[in-house]
Amino acid sequence: MRVLLLGATGLIGSAVAARLAAAGHEVVGVARAVDAAARRLPVTRWIRVDLRQIGGPDDWAPHLQEIDAVVNCAGALQDNVRDSTASVHRDAPSALWRACDQAGVRRVIHFSAMGVDRGGLTDFSRTKQAGDEALQATALDWVILRPSVVVGRAAYGGSALFRALAALPLVSRIDEAGPLDIVQLDDVAETVVRLLQPGAPSRLALELAGPERLSFEQVVAAYRRWFGWKPARPIALPGFLMALVWRLGDLIAWFGWRPPVRSTARREIVRGAIGDNSAWRQATGIEPQSLGAALAANPASVQERWFARLYLLKPVMFATFILFWILTALISLGPGWTWAVNVMKASPAAPIAELTVVAGAITDLAVAGLLLFRRTTRLGLSAGLVVTGAYVVSGTALRPDLWADPLGPMMKVWPILGFNLLLLAILDER
Repeated sequence: MRVLLLGATGLIGSAVAARLAAAGHEVVGVARAVDAAARRLPVTRWIRVDLRQIGGPDDWAPHLQEIDAVVNCAGALQDNVRDSTASVHRDAPSALWRACDQAGVRRVIHFSAMGVDRGGLTDFSRTKQAGDEALQATALDWVILRPSVVVGRAAYGGSALFRALAALPLVSRIDEAGPLDIVQLDDVAETVVRLLQPGAPSRLALELAGPERLSFEQVVAAYRRWFGWKPARPIALPGFLMALVWRLGDLIAWFGWRPPVRSTARREIVRGAIGDNSAWRQATGIEPQSLGAALAANPASVQERWFARLYLLKPVMFATFILFWILTALISLGPGWTWAVNVMKASPAAPIAELTVVAGAITDLAVAGLLLFRRTTRLGLSAGLVVTGAYVVSGTALRPDLWADPLGPMMKVWPILGFNLLLLAILDER
């Protein structure tokens, strides 16, 4: 079959794309950013679509020509500068359902989320439910999949957070967290393939729940055992500190980043993610794998341990680097003004010493601004390399005596360059 796959670059979407391709289907991937994905995912053809810009069925009609089935894996945790839960979960899918009906594309498999049919706690769950209801109101051969928390060999968002928390020697208790029926990514992808087979059931909603019910702490402990580390010591953080962490995640998201710790995640964690997998098993014949069995079948590598340790360090490292560029500029224009100007006056650039210091400070602030916004972060890191290199070259030409100071600016620039290269290496989110 030729399958139109929305959200093909996400955690679930990329796994579904690979499994569909392995089963002999032709995958037409839909995503907002496709350049990098086009080089690594087995998708026959890519369509670049921003779901926030879908106005109605006519926007989908050109993409449904010669399509046999639609699989929707698109999702957004929370509204921010890059994402709109209403557009991604309700408006764009509702327009797609109508377009499928008009184009004669009957088979639709739609990913929702566990528990959204039991009451919407957040915009995430409310808009998910609205998208589900719009599909259920059609005459299409639909299946709605409501997975619990999905984990697998790949990690992103919540599944990455489990690994990161497992890397901490002290783990904070989340007393209000609800239970979880963890489900494996491989089982989720296999479900889509089986539901596309001739004679597969339709017009039903299936809860994709794992075979065992675990607490949040038990999941984190399972990953720590997988890494081969001793049990972590549990601690209880003050409520106000945890609230600050969730709100900080909300703030960071408005700069285009996608931290897993946001207020929506907190509310959904409290709800938990549990369900009845009997209908799923009956419809597909899949016997879901437990978390322990899945981890045992794939021993943790050193790369996994690196990822877990770096995941929570990454935002700290970026925040540190952004502050470095900001403070460098502010100190140059403030308490360090006289020192900086005197350094330049002792060089051939003495006639423009003040102008040079001001220009350098503005450049540093510009680099910090580029780093702050996710869309321009890579450009900011590249600019940081160029600016730092320019400082080395110009400093050597104007004040070569600075190299004689073992703790001076010419020696400290090398750790800065290394830090910059490290951030470039770990910038990708998925």
